[in-house]
Amino acid sequence: MDIWDWYWALVVFAFGACWGSFLNVCIYRIPAELSVVKPRSRCPKCMTNLSWKDNIPIFGWIFLRGKCRYCKAPVSARYPSIELLTALLFTAVWLVYPYQWVVLPYGLLVFGLILGSMVDYDEMWIPDRVTIGGEIIGPILSFLIPAMHGTDSRVESLIASLIGLAVGFGSLYLVSVLGKLILKKDAMGFGDVKLMGCLGAFLGWQSIIFIVFLSSLLGTIVGVTFIAIGKKELQSKIPFGPYISLAAVIWLLGGWKLWAAYLEWMTGAAY
Repeated sequence: MDIWDWYWALVVFAFGACWGSFLNVCIYRIPAELSVVKPRSRCPKCMTNLSWKDNIPIFGWIFLRGKCRYCKAPVSARYPSIELLTALLFTAVWLVYPYQWVVLPYGLLVFGLILGSMVDYDEMWIPDRVTIGGEIIGPILSFLIPAMHGTDSRVESLIASLIGLAVGFGSLYLVSVLGKLILKKDAMGFGDVKLMGCLGAFLGWQSIIFIVFLSSLLGTIVGVTFIAIGKKELQSKIPFGPYISLAAVIWLLGGWKLWAAYLEWMTGAAY
């Protein structure tokens, strides 16, 4: 990396941290059905509006030592953590796809995945503006930026996005229906089904098998671990959205290379 590469990486990091700050607002207000624009950010304890210096992503929390400037109430470390996570993932996307237009839709996807994962973790549901919104925006962006699906043709990219949407939605919907028939109860939330449709629209149908396989593996490992240490019971519900999102991010940042290598090792054919 030369000096300009470092410069743009830092710009993307700062940009991501700012969007992470906005993410904190969305994660708190969307489940409460509040506007994400008004009112201004304020302390949830004393309700005092925060100044710009209190809202500096990551560093504002550090400078204030994790406390409100006005009432000294503790501020959760989750806020700077989400800002840092968003900044790091935005930067990672930039480093994997430097100086390419695909960083815009992929950055938007990462934003949505973090939002959906955190709301799912807190509330056990995924906002429609993430899932259905992604199913609508994914094909539009695929038409505008055909490189998202590895082609120069806008029509081919749009078709690939729509096929991915159908495969993603349909595959997990089938799993949901079969799970309900076998277990006599909902095997997963419909938000997970819609999320897979969104991912297929952005990443193509080829990503679906990888995401389903890896997210199921991750979810099983974490679930069994929680049961083993007594944090969960066998019948406890576990939000699946974060595992789907993590698997999707891994695919986006190069997991497709690992998957191709695995398939080549299994079949002996190049992919």
